[in-house]
Amino acid sequence: MSEAEAQLDQKTLPGFLAYLSNEKQYSPLTSENYARDIRRLFKLAGNTSLDELKSHHIRRYVAQLHGQGLGGKSLARMLSAWRTFYTYLMREHQCKDNPCVGLRAPKSARNLPHALSPDEAVKMVELPVSNDPLTVRDKAMFELFYSSGLRLAELISLDAEQMLADMNAGEVRVTGKGNKTRIVPLGSHAITALQAWLVVRPTLSKNDGALFINRNGGRISARSVQLRMKEWGIKQGITSGVHPHLLRHSFATHVLQSSGDLRAVQEMLGHASISTTQVYTHLDFQYLAKIYDSAHPRAKKKS
Repeated sequence: MSEAEAQLDQKTLPGFLAYLSNEKQYSPLTSENYARDIRRLFKLAGNTSLDELKSHHIRRYVAQLHGQGLGGKSLARMLSAWRTFYTYLMREHQCKDNPCVGLRAPKSARNLPHALSPDEAVKMVELPVSNDPLTVRDKAMFELFYSSGLRLAELISLDAEQMLADMNAGEVRVTGKGNKTRIVPLGSHAITALQAWLVVRPTLSKNDGALFINRNGGRISARSVQLRMKEWGIKQGITSGVHPHLLRHSFATHVLQSSGDLRAVQEMLGHASISTTQVYTHLDFQYLAKIYDSAHPRAKKKS
């Protein structure tokens, strides 16, 4: 393949990302993940045109990545991105076929999502009282994550004006995967934290746009939220690595432990399939098994 043809392959990526955003209605974070996976395909293909790749090439790439330690879940996501990319190339760039069709990633052990204990979750959201606007903001973000089980992309996309209206109704309206909107209950602690944040927010920006902003007044980035949460987790003495999805997992686990209502948890999390939510029944069983082992007189053999 000539250098010009290689560059032509690379030039298809911006159009593909526009397709994901405009037609598929994917979030910026999802599109960014797709872009990373497609760039990896470019790197693996090297000087071979994407139009020349066959199923055996893709199988070799998957095996190569698996040998480098990439897990089944990550490989499945990557194959899905490549498959979608080829579908786009066939439609827009006369690519002959899709070499990813019918291929499956190697299976790996299903790791259950980690969840904080109720005490740890409370410790994570109960930040010290402070006059620092960023600390007030962080508390509001963490309370909202734990109160309503939001995804990171959903939280950073919230707008201040809409939140004012939602708080009065005790709910939060979010747009999740597939551009689907859902309404989730908003707890009293989250409402109090959000009200405190909205009072000090104008000290960073007079703009009525984004709900959560950085010190310069712009919409906070996903990376900034991750870093702030990691820092606070260390300060609050939580030994497990804290990240935004951890509070979402904790929300789901604790609601399911208390209610046993899997359908309600599915609705609140915005899962399209109940099978996705069912992983939390395994977490719930682990919790019950731990209680059983510690409480039942005949649960363990005497040492």
